[in-house]
Amino acid sequence: MINSDKSNTEALMNIAEKMVLAATTAPKGRGENNMVAAIVEQDEIKKISDKMKEMGTQLEIPGFLRDADNILKAQLMVLFGTKIKPMGLKKCGMCGFKDCSAKDQHKNIPCVFNTGDLGIAIGSAAAVAMDNRVDNRIMYSVGIAVMEMGFLGEGIKVCYAFPLSATTKNPFFDRK
Repeated sequence: MINSDKSNTEALMNIAEKMVLAATTAPKGRGENNMVAAIVEQDEIKKISDKMKEMGTQLEIPGFLRDADNILKAQLMVLFGTKIKPMGLKKCGMCGFKDCSAKDQHKNIPCVFNTGDLGIAIGSAAAVAMDNRVDNRIMYSVGIAVMEMGFLGEGIKVCYAFPLSATTKNPFFDRK
C-alpha cells in the first residue's frame, strides 16, 4: 500500500521536473538559453523563507514576511531565473538603448529577449502545473531572496519561484 502523502510527494517531484522540462524547451530568442532552473525541497525552502523574513523585516516589506510564511506550506518549489546577455543585434532598441553594444555598457539592465524568454518559459511551466491540478503561484518576492542568496549562481538578474503544493485548498492564494 502506498499512502497518499508519499504518492503526492512523488507526483509533485515528477510534475516539478516536467515544469523544468517545459521551461527548458520553450522557445528562446536566437535559440540561446540564458535561463537557469532548479527544484528545491523543504530544507532549501526553509533557508529561503528565513532570508525573506530577514529582508521583510529589514526593508519593512510586509509582503515578504507574508510570502516567507506562505512558502513553508510548499512541499517543493521550482525556481526560474535568467542571466542578462544581449543577443548581439545590430537593430533592436527594445531595451531603450540604440543597439546591443550600447546596452552591453549597462550590465544590469535586462535585455528584452532574456526577460521575454523567461516569461515564455514560466508560462510553459505554469501550464504544466495547471494541467496537473497542482497548487502553485508565481512569486517574485521569493525570486528576490533567491538572487540575494546566489542560489541559482552568478549572473542571475531576474528570478521567479513557483511554490508547489498538493492540498485540498491552494495555500498560495488563500493567504493573509
